[in-house]
Amino acid sequence: MPLMNKDTSPAGGPSRKICVYCGSSSGTDTAFIAAARAFGQILAENDVGLVYGGGAGGLMGALARSVCDHGGHVVGIIPEFLKAREHMFREAQEIVVTRDMHERKRIMFERADAFVALPGGIGTLEELVEQLTWSQLGQHRKPIVIANVKGFWNAFLEVIGHMKNLGFIGTLLNYHVVDRVELILPILTTALEEARHGKAGDAEVIKRL
Repeated sequence: MPLMNKDTSPAGGPSRKICVYCGSSSGTDTAFIAAARAFGQILAENDVGLVYGGGAGGLMGALARSVCDHGGHVVGIIPEFLKAREHMFREAQEIVVTRDMHERKRIMFERADAFVALPGGIGTLEELVEQLTWSQLGQHRKPIVIANVKGFWNAFLEVIGHMKNLGFIGTLLNYHVVDRVELILPILTTALEEARHGKAGDAEVIKRL
């Protein structure tokens, strides 16, 4: 079996879940870990479930541990080959072990109502860009928030602006930028309400609102 679930029901836990992309390392600035912990507490206190990459180290681990410490619900999704390397977070209410990275990202997408990018490395960047690409191509309307903690994403946002200025991004990318994690849920709440009342398109997210 490619999946191993503690909670075998895909609908288990809170009705709304946010997928958070972030680093399996801690980075060099303690503000990044602090932001991950603070956002984990915010999710738990607002009964919003966490969907994330399943690791126990770095920002990923700090985020998931904070959710659990404050009584929240965690779904960790991790490929078999990363279980030891990223020290799988076994305290999660649900653990999904996938065959590969492609299956991991698909399930993370399916299980989430929105996406948040905290600081991270190449993997975090790749996951964020993939969601932006799918959104631009009209494959989903789930909100995307870039948590620009201490300007971490400034260089990336400059590259996006550079691509727009040179005509390689012709349509408006659907994302929001915040500099404090306390601003994420208010923005997502508004965006999800707009999706609920917007035009038909993303049936999965609409039915879960």
